Amino acid sequence: MSKMRGRILIPLPNTGAMGRKRNNFYMRSIFLLALCIFGLLQYHNFNYLDSRDNALGEAVTNDSDDAILAMVPAPLHKYLTPHTRNHTTSGAGVVSGAALLLNSSSSGAATATTISFDVYHPPNITEIKRQIMRYNDMQSVLNEDTFGPLQNDSVIIVVQVHTRITYLRHLIVSLAQAKDISKVLLVFSHDYYDDDINDLVQQIDFCKVMQIFYPYSIQTHPNEYPGVDPNDCPRNIKKEQALMANCNNAMFPDLYGHYREAKFTQTKHHWIWKANRVFNELEVTRYHTGLVLFLEEDHYVAEDFLYLLAMMQQRTKDLCPQCNVLSLGTYLKTFNYYTYHSKTNKKSYASSLVSTNSLLGYNRNNNRNSVQLAVSSSYSSSSSALSSTSSLRNAKVYVGDTGDSNKNSNHAALNSKRGNLINTVTATATATASASATAATSSDTSNNEQSSHSSNKNNGAQTWNYHVLPSLYSVYQKVEVMPWVSSKHNMGFAFNRTTWTNIRKCARHFCTYDDYNWDWSLQHVSQQCLQRKLHAMIVKGPRVFHIGECGVHHKNKNCESNLVISKVQHVLRIARNSHQLFPRSLTLTVPSLIKKSKLRKGNGGWGDLRDHELCLNMTLSTR
Repeated sequence: MSKMRGRILIPLPNTGAMGRKRNNFYMRSIFLLALCIFGLLQYHNFNYLDSRDNALGEAVTNDSDDAILAMVPAPLHKYLTPHTRNHTTSGAGVVSGAALLLNSSSSGAATATTISFDVYHPPNITEIKRQIMRYNDMQSVLNEDTFGPLQNDSVIIVVQVHTRITYLRHLIVSLAQAKDISKVLLVFSHDYYDDDINDLVQQIDFCKVMQIFYPYSIQTHPNEYPGVDPNDCPRNIKKEQALMANCNNAMFPDLYGHYREAKFTQTKHHWIWKANRVFNELEVTRYHTGLVLFLEEDHYVAEDFLYLLAMMQQRTKDLCPQCNVLSLGTYLKTFNYYTYHSKTNKKSYASSLVSTNSLLGYNRNNNRNSVQLAVSSSYSSSSSALSSTSSLRNAKVYVGDTGDSNKNSNHAALNSKRGNLINTVTATATATASASATAATSSDTSNNEQSSHSSNKNNGAQTWNYHVLPSLYSVYQKVEVMPWVSSKHNMGFAFNRTTWTNIRKCARHFCTYDDYNWDWSLQHVSQQCLQRKLHAMIVKGPRVFHIGECGVHHKNKNCESNLVISKVQHVLRIARNSHQLFPRSLTLTVPSLIKKSKLRKGNGGWGDLRDHELCLNMTLSTR
């Protein structure tokens, strides 16, 4: 016992194990508590807005003529008010209460009242050809006396125009509101001669304007190549039958065994002709070294698109030295406007999921989605959220993407805390999607899906949604860099003469590639011929939108709709009031993992040797 009492207890060294255990316990507790709080907020928000959908939904998707016009400055209403010759007289005819936009007839607008003395007769083919030759020979630049000559580094905007004058009106309105638009040369390239369209274009007074006319159109060659020759082989005739019938080009069907359709081949011809015309034939562009931006008649631009384009061009040296294409339109399924208020230190966040393919530009190589918007809001004192700008006065917006979901779209909002008003505008888009594997004609132009110009994958109904998360992004505008992809970057893209010269050297690859799509043919050129492949800088928040409800391959039941135009106007209004436009800087983001583009077969429709020859001839410089 004395021995036991005589022992001295030596304390063990302090290894810190107990402290680490306590710290881990605290961290786990804090994480679980935060997770629970976030889950409760989400649950509360998703249930809070269910009763608000209908009221705001009507306000946001108001596509009446009056609502559309209210978003347009009064001096620009003249571009939206048709004075069509086809419904008036060449003498003292008067139009009163004419349809202003697209769906006025269904919204109760007054019908046109006409006093007829002499009925207007459109020009015949002979007269049209004469006028086209006159326009192309004169190369007149309208408004040059007002805005001065074209500068060598100015932007040239080339708009490809067919017959959809209503969409063209809205494109012109959007261009008129753009900053620095007075410095550009706006070139309209037509493949259809129409007096109403010409009157509209020649009415433009906000910049220099020029018209060029594709001289080999179906309109001017209705019964001969490149139109439809009576002896042309029918599209679906078998080669053996075509040889027996001795029809035109019977020896050369496309890679799917089909023969040419003039209405599809014209677009590719027109694109290569207009590009060569602008870069290599017009006198006004002889010494031009700046960017040429390509648009189409059913596009709509943001007011800062030229500002952003110039900023992207300036930053290519340090952000992307290899980039030779700049893209302002992106084919995203959805995009978010993350909004946060900076009035106090405690920021309140808001999110807005706005629109789908039809807004950002549907991929014309895919079947378009039919879109329905349901919009909800947590405005506590206003039933018309988008009509109030006070709540967004101090807001900033970032545009980003969201992912797909097979569940129904959820509604979202955020709580208000300590007097901070939190506004949430949530649009959930439900689309019946039919994504196409190739950029070819849709099923209404294909009799045999297995060997036609297109093949479709039916994915059933798809729904896009998002979850409320605070924006962790910079307020500066994001851009990303990737190889140019025809199905993603063919809307609102620009390049200079150097890039065009390299493309033109590869004209044989473009003109003989068995695909009637100009964009797929251009990607083939990039992959197979160019030493320096097409590499694009793409803006994450699109500045070019697609407003066309119907196109070459896609026909809706109602092509006369203002719905998409209304969506675009509201999207841009949110961005404008939230100071998202005119960013102070650009930030390069790392795109998600990019799959290497595989070399694919063309979509056909381009086996006729006459098309190859015509296309090659149109790439020759005549200057």
